[in-house]
Amino acid sequence: MFYISVILLAALIAVQIAKKSGIPSLMLFLSLGIISSLIGYKFEDYQFAENFSKIALLIIIFYGGFGTNWKAGRTVVIESLILSTLGVIFTSLLTGTLIHFVLRFGWVESFLIGSIIGSTDYASVSNILSSKNLNLKYNTASLLELESGSNDPMAFTLTCIFLALIKGEQISIGTILFFQIFWGILIGVIVAYVVRKFMEYTDLQKSGFITVFIIAVVLLAFSISELLNGNGYLTVYILGLILGNQVFIAKKEVTFFFDGVSNIMNILLFFILGLLATPAHILINLFFAIVIAVVLIFVVRPLVVFGLMLPFDLKLNQKWLVSWGGLRGAAAIAFAIMVVNQYKSSSVDIFHIVFGVCLISSLIQGSSMKWVTENLHMIDPRNEVLRTFNYYVGKGNITFVKSVVDEGGILANRQIKDISLDKHLIIAKVIRDEKPLVPNGSLVLKPNDIIVWSGEEYFDPNGQDLIEFTVTEHHAWNHKYIRDLNLPDNKLIISINRNDEIIPATGSTLIQTDDRVLLFKGKNTK
Repeated sequence: MFYISVILLAALIAVQIAKKSGIPSLMLFLSLGIISSLIGYKFEDYQFAENFSKIALLIIIFYGGFGTNWKAGRTVVIESLILSTLGVIFTSLLTGTLIHFVLRFGWVESFLIGSIIGSTDYASVSNILSSKNLNLKYNTASLLELESGSNDPMAFTLTCIFLALIKGEQISIGTILFFQIFWGILIGVIVAYVVRKFMEYTDLQKSGFITVFIIAVVLLAFSISELLNGNGYLTVYILGLILGNQVFIAKKEVTFFFDGVSNIMNILLFFILGLLATPAHILINLFFAIVIAVVLIFVVRPLVVFGLMLPFDLKLNQKWLVSWGGLRGAAAIAFAIMVVNQYKSSSVDIFHIVFGVCLISSLIQGSSMKWVTENLHMIDPRNEVLRTFNYYVGKGNITFVKSVVDEGGILANRQIKDISLDKHLIIAKVIRDEKPLVPNGSLVLKPNDIIVWSGEEYFDPNGQDLIEFTVTEHHAWNHKYIRDLNLPDNKLIISINRNDEIIPATGSTLIQTDDRVLLFKGKNTK
């Protein structure tokens, strides 16, 4: 326990050093592991490292999908998908070919190494973009994050194919590719649908066990996909992507939990990988690693990006930045561990070569990312990091609600400065004809304007005052207006959930079959 606490504290110090020095924090985590092995803590359990890497990657890849803003990234989704599929294939084959001719490795061994390092690393890319606060032009950040978040499955599939070939197994490459992709996507979609329906018809989101449920589902989805010869990593990415772009009650809780867990997994994963590496073996294989890294960074990645992006309207400086943003990281090292465990008769030290490539990639590309971005003139001149209002919910005691200005209502045709508001409540934004307006004092509110109010969040310490139920076809309230219900003074209908849309309850609201009614029941004041 003492050793684990020291590791985590050292990792936190490494984060602070990274912010000031510009060195990628994930590289420092790797270095911590190497230093620990140098001072006498020996760790050579490749099987444990593989099992832990698999679990860590599951969490990281799931959260990569969960945190992907589909609305923000859909303008570059085709480019991202091409880079994460065809890009990985061409990167693996080109890198493998050059490894064979330059380093004289065997053909299959060369392609195996090319496949292992074929994908860019989501943790490294997102860490660099967020820690450097880089807001890139032309939605390039979304392109890089979508690519790096979704390309590990293809690299894993190619690694499995060439691993089978080098072991002499009789396989059908087309069949493997088909089932890996088919089952990977299908299981992810089905599980996401089942989870969504399960959450709708149970009170799991209110029980406090939602995060445990999601973890169990992620592990189950991966296992089912693997049993059917599908790509488990693709499954959990699709699962995360679908769930993360839906609205559900406990989403904030799930987001905060996986944000913390994925950070811890990143720290521990990079540390264990660094601990597993032997410094002497890194030095012995350093020449191979440097050659492969140079080929990958300066030849293969630019060729693949420029070639595949030729049909698209990407700017020249954008293509160069996307080329430079192809960092390699934990996934490649984890795949290398899997290969070492299953193929022990390799003529080269695959693990330490791949480890060296990832170190060099992180050092060269990660450390210079901001400098390259500035010199390519790819930083948005406004220097703004775009956020949604949702980003700030839960980061303090602030919350947002919306209302619509009614024709003839007390807010219609009035300036904001003339509206008497409590000091703890402000108008944060006004939306008119789908355009956001700054709510300064002179702004006149018009009918049908949408007002976004900001105020202090309320936490119910009791939690027993609200009742939620479904209106059945034969319920007494079905097809009645709220004003006609003659509710007692100690009851108030707050809102109605209709087809996942929250409708504020007013007297003119008509209750319909299958509506989820939220009712407040208080003490009688009489």
